[in-house]
Amino acid sequence: MNMDFRLVICDLDNTLVGHGMGSAMTERTKEMIRCLHRHGVSFGIASGRPLDELQAYAGIWGLEKEINVFVCLNGSELWDGSTGQVFDYYKLKKEWMKEVIDLLAPFNLNPYIYYHGAFLCKRDDFGVERSAQRAHKPVIVAKDISDLYQEDNAKIMFRVKEGQMEEVERFLEDHPSPHYHGFKTQETLLEVANRKVSKAYAMERYCEHHGIALSQVLAFGDTSNDNDMLIAAGKGVCLANGSDDTKAIADDITERPSGEDGVAIYMEDHYFKSLGWM
Repeated sequence: MNMDFRLVICDLDNTLVGHGMGSAMTERTKEMIRCLHRHGVSFGIASGRPLDELQAYAGIWGLEKEINVFVCLNGSELWDGSTGQVFDYYKLKKEWMKEVIDLLAPFNLNPYIYYHGAFLCKRDDFGVERSAQRAHKPVIVAKDISDLYQEDNAKIMFRVKEGQMEEVERFLEDHPSPHYHGFKTQETLLEVANRKVSKAYAMERYCEHHGIALSQVLAFGDTSNDNDMLIAAGKGVCLANGSDDTKAIADDITERPSGEDGVAIYMEDHYFKSLGWM
């Protein structure tokens, strides 16, 4: 089988690394990325996390040279490793952030944002603390709810109670906005972002910059915020542990989940072995 792809791009949490693994990455997955690099195939990570976290992870993994692109904040930010340039795309306006906080107020959720190197939240709770620990960021509790929408931001996140997500998602579908949309990124995490931005959008901009056809992109993801990216790519692959909606739109599904090197084993079995790369 020929390796027709010039770019392999992966979601991070629950895709490239397993649930709850944070910055931990297995040696098998690291070697998969190094193998792509040795053979001239670009590699990227597309995540809801900000650039500073992803660059810190790359350092921990020892993969600073092997990762060519970061799609950050679900596509609101793009880092091009070949030039070091950072591009910002469609942020949420302050008034939209206030609107969505007010809209979801009856659910008593805990909204929080990335704010100048910290997490700024309505209240401190286990979910926010756990996220902050993984991100190595301090937690700041807002003095007033208006602190959360004092400036435009790439996204606003809401910690949702177990079993409450479906109800919240349905409520947002029944109260659509032309400006923003909400999507599940974890079973207890809902994110709201500008309707114009997505992982696919930033990925497409990177491909334009480098003359890569979308048909030459292989993308991996596990849940709803990855769907646009998997659809836009030449081949979109969902992890075995992925959500039903992502499996439904994917071209293929890995045999193993993220916690068992699902991406690495898929690349080995479907490409590397036939190419003699291992």
